This record gives sequence, C-alpha cells and structure tokens, in this order.
Amino acid sequence: MTEQEEVEKTVPTQGIRFYIRALTKDPLAIVGLIIVGLFFIWGVIQGILEILAGYLRKPYLGYILLPHDPFALDIKYSLMPPSSEFLLGTNTAGEDILSRMLYAMPRDAFVSVAVVFSAIAIGGIIGIIAGYIGKWADEVLMRVTDAFLSLPALILVIAIAVPLKAGFDATLAGLMVVWWPTYARFFRAQTLKIKSMDFIDAAKLSNVSRFKLLFRYIFMNSIDPIIAYAALDFGNVILTYSTLAFLGIGIQPPYPELGAMASNGVDNLPTAWWYALFPGVAILIIVVGFVLIGDRLQDIIGGRITY
Repeated sequence: MTEQEEVEKTVPTQGIRFYIRALTKDPLAIVGLIIVGLFFIWGVIQGILEILAGYLRKPYLGYILLPHDPFALDIKYSLMPPSSEFLLGTNTAGEDILSRMLYAMPRDAFVSVAVVFSAIAIGGIIGIIAGYIGKWADEVLMRVTDAFLSLPALILVIAIAVPLKAGFDATLAGLMVVWWPTYARFFRAQTLKIKSMDFIDAAKLSNVSRFKLLFRYIFMNSIDPIIAYAALDFGNVILTYSTLAFLGIGIQPPYPELGAMASNGVDNLPTAWWYALFPGVAILIIVVGFVLIGDRLQDIIGGRITY
C-alpha cells in the first residue's frame, strides 16, 4: 500500500447509505422521511411542469396534475367550505386552496435547498479558512460572522429584500446572504479539532495539494456533525420563508405562497376557518418532517443511538 493510500485509509467518513439505514430503523424517523420525501418529489415534478409551462408559454402544463386551475377566478365559488369538489375549500376569489398549495410547494422546496446548501458552502469556506489559517484571518472572518449573528436573520432578510421590491429573487438572495454564519462557526470548530489529527499531518507529508487537504480531509470530515443541523435547518428556512410571505415579502400575487395564503385567510376567521388553517397545517407538517429526521440524526451522530 502506498503512502497516499495509507492517508486515504485514515480518513473517517460515514456514507449517506449508513444514515438512511439508521433512519429507517426508527418509526418516527420513517414518518419524517415519508413527509420530506413526498415534499421533495412533488416539488421536483411540479417545479419542472411550472418551468416548462413558462418556457413553452403553455400555462396549462403548470396545473395539469392539480385538481383545478390555481388561478381560476369565480366569485360564485367564493369561500366554499371543504367538499368533494374542493377538498380544502376555496378562497375569497373562488380559487381552489388545495391546487394553490400544491402549486406553491416547489418554491418552498427550492428555497430550502438553495439556502441550506449555499449556507454550507459559504459557511464551510469561511469557517475552514478561519480555523485552518488562524491568526488575522480567524479574527477578521469571525468578527464579520459575529456581526451577522448579532441581528435576527428575519430582520436582515427584510432589510435586504424590501429595498429590492421584496420579490421572490430578492427574498431568496436575502436568505442566502444571512444564513451562513452558524455554519461558519460549526466548520471553524470542526477545523480546529481536525487539523491537529494525525491523518492531517500524514496528508501534508504526502504532498497533498492545499485544496485537497482543505476539501477532502477537513471539509468532508467536518460534515457529519453538521448533517443533523442541516436537516433541521431545512425546516427553519421554510418557516422563515413562510413568515416573510405572511408579512407580504416574497413572491407576489397572483402566484400563491403558503405563508401568504395563511395571512390572507386570517381576515376570514373564524367563519372561513379552512382558508388559513390548511396552508398553516401544511407548513407545520413539512417542518415537523424535517425535525423528526434532524432529531434522530443528532442522536445517531452523537452516539446516543447505535445500530
């Protein structure tokens, strides 16, 4: 075995299949996997249809799988309660609530993935550089991180999105800009622990490139404890995004968004209870799905549960 192979052998990693097998042995985690799996599968399928509808200029493709046209206005169906025709009822404009919820979900899925993965990338770069180089780099990068952490993420996103007309793109950009600091702290702590380990010294002696050292041996060995937090964080992103939509920040009418639907429905409580209830319950179920997965991953990675 060559020196390079010896170094590769010393790198401790857990594959994604290990975590999936562990999660499928816990009933609550299985519920979480089902919720999250259905959410992302629907998000991908419906999202592709919505993109094709816009690209081909054939709107009907965007709601071909939905019970009704989510943009069909008919006042005679205004605030209809749940029925066999409208399973979750209608809103004040007579639009089908279920169809609008299903139409909105791909954006929630996209936002959660984009924000969490960008936060891992940005936070990973900043945290690893700060932890590995140390000294002035650590001081400067961590003071910037602390500055972001000192203010609530929701307030920062509003401050970024509102001047940019608070559209979907501005809201997404705002979330991506403010979401990385916690990950930077995590990666810095992991880097400080890992860089003093023997396999890092062996990698240096084997003339491993700086990029491979930082990515293959530090980043990849820092990711395990961050996986559990990231699983929870998908739900946090969706909750924050829905809160912004509830406040009127994000994608604008006539396009639906779960948080905005819940906000609009509040004005019709308690008579038209379904208007606000069902979008809110959908947000809750999605977030709980991520919590069930994240909590179990924390137990597995922390060694509190072994399989």
